[in-house]
Amino acid sequence: MEDVAARAGVSRALVSLVMRGAPNVSQARRDAVFKAAEELGYSPHAMARSLASRTSTVLGVMVSDLHNPFFAEVVDGLEAVARKEGFELIINTGRRTPAGERQAVRSLLSFRPAGLALLGPAVAAAEIEAAADQVPVVLVARATRLGSVDTVNDDGRAGSELAVDHLVELGHRRIVHFDGGRGSQSALRRRGYLDGMKKHGLAASVIRSEYTDVAGAKAVKTLLERDEPLPTGIVAANDINAIGAISALEEAGLRVPEDVSVIGYDNTSLAALAHVGMTTVDQPRHAMGRLAAQAVLERVRNGRTEPVRHLLHPKVVHRHTTAPPPAAQ
Repeated sequence: MEDVAARAGVSRALVSLVMRGAPNVSQARRDAVFKAAEELGYSPHAMARSLASRTSTVLGVMVSDLHNPFFAEVVDGLEAVARKEGFELIINTGRRTPAGERQAVRSLLSFRPAGLALLGPAVAAAEIEAAADQVPVVLVARATRLGSVDTVNDDGRAGSELAVDHLVELGHRRIVHFDGGRGSQSALRRRGYLDGMKKHGLAASVIRSEYTDVAGAKAVKTLLERDEPLPTGIVAANDINAIGAISALEEAGLRVPEDVSVIGYDNTSLAALAHVGMTTVDQPRHAMGRLAAQAVLERVRNGRTEPVRHLLHPKVVHRHTTAPPPAAQ
């Protein structure tokens, strides 16, 4: 900034004002600073600026699984609000393990962010509370009782029940659930499936799985090895799990949805691809990201201390992977 100031013939303080986007600078001086910065190849150093001003314009984001497009779409919503408000994102991943997430959170805190958004975290509540003692924290796709932490969730229990309702309305009676194992919101989605089956007087069957395509394929293998009739409908843990299940069913010579219907969860961009056309339960991913960013910034700028609990309502998006069951069940 000293070099830019010297080249532009202005003070270092004025360069700082321009780089922060302050309005009380003449256009002529603003242009001179930008011209000098371009000639010198200068760009502001966010960390140095935060240290100097003792205020951060960085938000840390911990993503549970970079392979899941659900989180990418949540980040899109986060970034839209953050950039509009003059904040940048630093993103890290926990690789779907509590230990990895613990390290990721600690790494993000080392950048002295203004706040943290933890997406689908599996990390222990004690780690979340410790982070919230340092900066504002919002959880997406995970509930908590911590009063110092905000949350943004969809109603996973209702969403899975809607998935069962959809298959029952099509005429299915043998419906199995591939759950998300220890993943965030898995227990709620499993409970919604069980509630839905009970409501319709149907026998429930849950196969332990995970939020991955490999786990979805493995769950299908488990089904095929059972000495009992195949289900005609599958409520998958999420869209990625459903993709794995569909692939494994087709490899086994079964048609989707003619032989087996499959419904996912999340309504990611992957599910909407024309050649996939997956029926799924919609979570408003971008809205969840926007709400998460707003929650953090409300604490940062307004000093809010009471927790906010956003609970969004899911809905079924009917595409091409669900249909009435075969005539003879």
